Amino acid sequence: MGLLDGTQNSYYNGGDLGNYQFTSLDHIITQFQIAYVGEGKIIQKVKRADIAFHAQRGLQEFSFDTFKCVKSQQIDLPPTLVMPLPHDYVNYTKLSWVDSTGIKHPLYSTNSTSNPFQIKQEDNGDYFFGVESERLVNFDFSNPLAGTWNLSKANASHAWSGVYLNNAGNKNFFTYINDTIELNSGELEFSALWSRETGSRAYGAWQRVDTSLDSTLELRAVGSSGAQITNVTAGDICGYGIVRVGITTTNPSVGWNGYNAVSYTATWSNNYDSPNDSPALMDLGYVEWNDGSSSQKELLDVDVTNYNEVWVWITSTSPFTSNAITGVATGAQGSLVATDPISPTASTYNTHQKNTVDQVSIIMPGNLQVLSNENSDGNSSTWDNYKSATPSENQDDYQDDTYWKMNGNRYGLDPQHAQANGSFYIEERLGKIHFSSNISGKTVILDYISDSLGTDDEMQVHKFAEEAMYKYIAYAILSTSSQPIHQQLAPRFKKERFAETRKAKLRLSNIKLEELTQILRGKSKQIKH
Repeated sequence: MGLLDGTQNSYYNGGDLGNYQFTSLDHIITQFQIAYVGEGKIIQKVKRADIAFHAQRGLQEFSFDTFKCVKSQQIDLPPTLVMPLPHDYVNYTKLSWVDSTGIKHPLYSTNSTSNPFQIKQEDNGDYFFGVESERLVNFDFSNPLAGTWNLSKANASHAWSGVYLNNAGNKNFFTYINDTIELNSGELEFSALWSRETGSRAYGAWQRVDTSLDSTLELRAVGSSGAQITNVTAGDICGYGIVRVGITTTNPSVGWNGYNAVSYTATWSNNYDSPNDSPALMDLGYVEWNDGSSSQKELLDVDVTNYNEVWVWITSTSPFTSNAITGVATGAQGSLVATDPISPTASTYNTHQKNTVDQVSIIMPGNLQVLSNENSDGNSSTWDNYKSATPSENQDDYQDDTYWKMNGNRYGLDPQHAQANGSFYIEERLGKIHFSSNISGKTVILDYISDSLGTDDEMQVHKFAEEAMYKYIAYAILSTSSQPIHQQLAPRFKKERFAETRKAKLRLSNIKLEELTQILRGKSKQIKH
């Protein structure tokens, strides 16, 4: 039946000194079930989870004004004059600074200043919701493409500049001319020739844009459509170049319809069209040049509210016709390998069509959805001015603690300012305590209240308040029950809860007669022994 199950040696050499005065909350719950719940008892049936809920609520309420559950933290106040609130902070009881002898000097809360949220404003006073900002890297193509823009692979066309025999001298090969994607005079240039079945391949370049904090964006670009290539005898060889700059919600590096804009073009097959040649892929809109002209175009108010990322997608197509294809007099036409000599030794139309783009810009037009703070540290100018000035306490010299609001006149002195210790302000919004400038570098102690639910070790009840806890749980369960018998019993337990709580406060106040006697003796009172 004894409550002590260990040896004295284990107690004095362990880490639970003084713990006998407490009972764990789990023990309280179990004991309540035994004493109050069951057949023929006050509460016929109740879930343990319900008991645990009300027990925790009771522990919280008792922690605020019954238990002696004050915690404390000590820091050396940094130059910022800021102390973070503890992780289990509910309210403070006292703030002090400590002198070299270990004596605490109380600090006083100030209500003459605050640290409000300072709204960032435009020059005309309007609230600031962001500024126009460029989101693309290397938007003007003034730097190398590597590391800034992603590119599809430029392959060889089917136009050839010559033929050659292999080392054995028995097979003929074409020397095909490559298409190119490169920078030329500060512009992104797509240079293409004809392909045998499809006319030409389409190529692309793209870049990711983070839109997680934005609702709309604007697209601007300068494009140039390549000129037509014609021949009086053969007719049109290539129409005007087609350049598109748009926005897609699908990563080109992942691909569309099972094809990848990078690798698919690299392994291009004559049996398929390039996936880069479809305006439908630019599902959020695009601008286009297709008439041989050069100009700047823009796409405004692109809605990206539902997207955390989009891609700027540039495509270039050169629409070569079948008239561009050069026939082969001998050998196998278009074949990479021919056993017979190939004639002519070069294709007829070997002039690239060139499409260019420049100044591809993504502008976020200042459409932040929330107000911005004027200062990056979150402080307002009100508080910055307060902490940088002489503290508001009414003194002339901190060293001698002399209070002279007006020389030789002390009447009218406000008691709240009649101290030289310093002041503080608690900013609940940011979870910080701000101190006056005269506290800088001093040791500060925060005494505060928690709710005793922070950790399992804290969830314990002093034995002076154990009965009060039982009555609290019982009343809480009865008052929230719909059973008539419980509603009849609730007023009785309400009175018992109040009485036991009052008794617990008196017990925990820890008033000692000898201490009162000593105090009264100091007041020149005659105390008989």
